[in-house]
Amino acid sequence: MAFYLIASLTIIAIGVAALLWLYNPWIRRPWLPTGEALGRAGRVVREAGGRIPLERGRVVVRKAERALDLFDGDRPIKTYRIALGTNPGDAKRKEGDGCTPEGAYTICTKNERSRFHLFLGISYPNVEDADRGLRAGLITRAQHRTIAEATEARRRPPWDTRLGGEIGLHGGGTGSDWTRGCIALSDRDTEELFLLLDLGAEVIIEP
Repeated sequence: MAFYLIASLTIIAIGVAALLWLYNPWIRRPWLPTGEALGRAGRVVREAGGRIPLERGRVVVRKAERALDLFDGDRPIKTYRIALGTNPGDAKRKEGDGCTPEGAYTICTKNERSRFHLFLGISYPNVEDADRGLRAGLITRAQHRTIAEATEARRRPPWDTRLGGEIGLHGGGTGSDWTRGCIALSDRDTEELFLLLDLGAEVIIEP
């Protein structure tokens, strides 16, 4: 009897710990750049004659090619392999559709405690997304106004409307399209982008 009780309590404790790790980022240790990661990022910028972070860093995501192009201004620097949401052919319209957005966004958050290794949040939904959502009855005029104001100020828009949110670049691998709408890279490539891209960097997502 005592054995089953101890086993049950152990399973419960493991479950609680797993939930805390998944949903409370402060439980996870923050990622600190290793010398190896800094060296890789340094080689990228040296080839482009830039610095860390890139002064005019931006990315263009080509969904159909599963590719992410890194630029310093108009100068192409490097292309990375990516994976998309589980419904990769369409543009994101609402929460839970498994689609990756299409449009013009910016890097609005950086999370070094992400359960997907690292996370660079993008400013989805933008005004165009909000316009579509308002016409479809997915958001209110007040929510539309809040999204428009966030886009204008280049800050994170609300991520709790029916349009969805928490879309970004993160690690986890590129073996298949597996995310809920995010753009996944290898952990090594995500480290490079985390170091090279600053808040406000432009993110263009093409079909």
